[in-house]
Amino acid sequence: MAVKKKTPKRKTTTKKATSKKKAAPKRKAVTKKKITKSKAKKPAFGGYAISFAGRTETVEQVFGKKPIAPSEMTKKIWAFVKSKSLSNR
Repeated sequence: MAVKKKTPKRKTTTKKATSKKKAAPKRKAVTKKKITKSKAKKPAFGGYAISFAGRTETVEQVFGKKPIAPSEMTKKIWAFVKSKSLSNR
């Protein structure tokens, strides 16, 4: 009697699902919002309101004639606002 050789079982590979790009979500139609009176009277962010109305100083007088960095501009603007009492605080 001949003994049959067992053939090893082959592992079946599962196919990975190819990743499909998800479609971008559809955007809703933009509707125009009505501006209410309460939003129109809302104070400036942080509560600061600065008025430069009636000022005669030039940018050169405030910043100087040399080029400066934006951070220095901010410092000089606030120094000017505080010295001339232009803010509401």
